Amino acid sequence: MDRTALIARLLDHYEHPRNRGSLPDADVTQTGGIPDCGDVVTVYLKIDPPDRVVAISFEGQGCTISQAAASILSERVIGSTFAEIEAITLDEMIDFLGREAVQTRPRCATLALRTLKAAIAAYRRGAYCEPCSA
Repeated sequence: MDRTALIARLLDHYEHPRNRGSLPDADVTQTGGIPDCGDVVTVYLKIDPPDRVVAISFEGQGCTISQAAASILSERVIGSTFAEIEAITLDEMIDFLGREAVQTRPRCATLALRTLKAAIAAYRRGAYCEPCSA
């Protein structure tokens, strides 16, 4: 994809996010953010034990890149195992989004992936969100 197409895809996901909103029956919820720029992403996961993501959604606020990346990532990982998700590197995420389009904002581009991996770690530890385990 050329730079124009990559930017168009990011804008489309920002303006028309996929899987945006809370997931009322989530098994785990995790929030991540970048304090110095104000970007925040909350990831909600429904897990088919022991380790398959059967539903994912997100909420958040921030720049086009962080919010579009959350939308794009959510489409990519539905049905994936924890191992498949954990194998995605930050560099791969940047490449998947389009390095040329996001290279100046790598923390924003990888916020959703880092938050998703933290959600998986929390699930493994049994640290479910309060509303989810109540």
